[in-house]
Parts: sequence; C-alpha cells; structure tokens
Amino acid sequence: MADPVSITLNATAAQLLVRIAGEMGEDNPSAVVVRALGLLEMAQRARRQGGKLIFRNEHGADAEVAF
Repeated sequence: MADPVSITLNATAAQLLVRIAGEMGEDNPSAVVVRALGLLEMAQRARRQGGKLIFRNEHGADAEVAF
C-alpha cells in the first residue's frame, strides 16, 4: 500500500466533500475521493478501449461520462 498524501482543497470543494461523505454515511471524507477516482479510472479505461462509461438515471435516460 502506498503512503498517504495530503491534498489542498478550496473551501467550496471541502464543503462539498464533507457533505457527500455524510450523504454516503462515511465518517472519512477520503472515501468520497477513493470512489471518485475509481469512477474516473473506469471512464479512462473504457475510453482507451474505444468504449464509453454511461450513467443511466431513474428515468432510463443515458449520459456519457465525459472529462
């Protein structure tokens, strides 16, 4: 396992991170970052392989994850 690192966030990003962590039921906001990085990695892998990562909402509408 890699050594932990520190990142600096502006106030808006920090507040959003804490809010999302709370909504997810996570005590540690870094869990949000880990999940977000996992999604980013999935999207990049799909793109490298010529595919797309798609989110489908509750109404059945699809949206491509774009970065």
